Amino acid sequence: MDKTEIKEGPERASGADATAGPAPERSKAECAWRRDASAMSLPEVYRSINVDTAGGGKFAFWRKCLAFAGPGFLVAVGYMDPGNWATDLEGGSKFGYTLLSVIFLSNLMAVVLQHLSIKLGIATGRDLAQACRDSYPKPVVWFQWVLCEIAIAACDLAEVIGSAIGLKLLFGIPLVWGCVITCVDVLAVLWLQSRSFRLVEAVVVVLIATIGGCFAAELVLSKPSLGGMALGMVPTTEIFRNKEMLFIAIGILGATVMPHNLYLHSSIVQTRAFKQTPAGRREAVWFATLDSTFALVLAFFINGAILVLAAAVFHTSGQQHVAEIQDAHQLLGKTLGVSAASTLFAVALLASGQNSTITGTLAGQIVMEGFLNFRMAPWLRRLVTRAIAIVPAVAIIGFFGEGFATELLVLSQVVLSMQLGFAVWPLARFTGDKARMGELSNPPWLKVCAWFIALTIIGLNLTLLGMQFS
Repeated sequence: MDKTEIKEGPERASGADATAGPAPERSKAECAWRRDASAMSLPEVYRSINVDTAGGGKFAFWRKCLAFAGPGFLVAVGYMDPGNWATDLEGGSKFGYTLLSVIFLSNLMAVVLQHLSIKLGIATGRDLAQACRDSYPKPVVWFQWVLCEIAIAACDLAEVIGSAIGLKLLFGIPLVWGCVITCVDVLAVLWLQSRSFRLVEAVVVVLIATIGGCFAAELVLSKPSLGGMALGMVPTTEIFRNKEMLFIAIGILGATVMPHNLYLHSSIVQTRAFKQTPAGRREAVWFATLDSTFALVLAFFINGAILVLAAAVFHTSGQQHVAEIQDAHQLLGKTLGVSAASTLFAVALLASGQNSTITGTLAGQIVMEGFLNFRMAPWLRRLVTRAIAIVPAVAIIGFFGEGFATELLVLSQVVLSMQLGFAVWPLARFTGDKARMGELSNPPWLKVCAWFIALTIIGLNLTLLGMQFS
């Protein structure tokens, strides 16, 4: 990021607020923190990207789309990280195409929840963590922060193990050393963020394209059943009757709708210097939602492709217990008769792990600053987060062996799912509050949808806990 970008953000924000003035529904306290630079989410990149497009014409719409494009892809990374691979591979190899409906419904939930995160950030100028700090007693805020840190650590654990597995499959590096090598990405992420937030977004898009291209080729080689895919898109009650299937389904839900993504998105949408007027905010919500929805459609393709690949290659050939990523890598080339299939799989996995670490860095910074109003040097914050993930990963893999790595991945996604309710509940509450959101508050139909999603997630998690204890 250059100095011009940093300077433009806060000055432009304060100037826009001063000229446009707050909406009638906004309180005096809200107007005060809007003018306070210390209240900004990710202040080093706040409103640093100009979205005003000069001139009109038939390309004005596309220029505006490109200006807002980026945050949705950063969020979508969390929907295709190595944790998704573990749950999707296990679900596809054991149950064929059946759990494809879970990925689809989870993605629909994700589209709605990320839209709510966008609205909260744009309408109030606060990210979800800051809004929680404003609204709840301090003990509750600390409890929420601890849960969110657990979720980020679980996600980081998946990134560490996924990257380490990718390094082993491609270069033969042992998993323990692969986990240690992932510390290097601390320097890479910090360098990218110091140069430009647009550069961070560009790298993420390139890695997503790499993952998508690899799986597109895998699907062509595996020739899945179109009829089976169509039937798999239809939900079935068997998911609730089969304890093992429900466990994987909730793992898929946790891997798809990630709690820290809700905090992340409500913050990074504020990197755009949109007009601080009612019309400007409405336009920002519209274009940011377009960006997010398009990116999540790509995430659904990649998630679905992993499960479909496992169903087409392993389940239909009788290999219904392929839950290990390493086994999937070895069997792909043998079953399809094309050695390149295994290489594509490993390249996509490594790209996925490296991609996810970028969003983990940003999410960790956002929740610490938002919940606690405490800033830590980004390099130190990243080292602490990565150490929390690396230490147990190295210890467990070193003690139980490398075969335990995929089980760790699946468990990390169930942990993420357990944290979801604590993020979705306040998000549904805040975005439905007209006093807080003004004209951007949720209409009745969206309120019903948001609370239905929140209660469904909480209900599924309670069901799983009950099944485990019984």
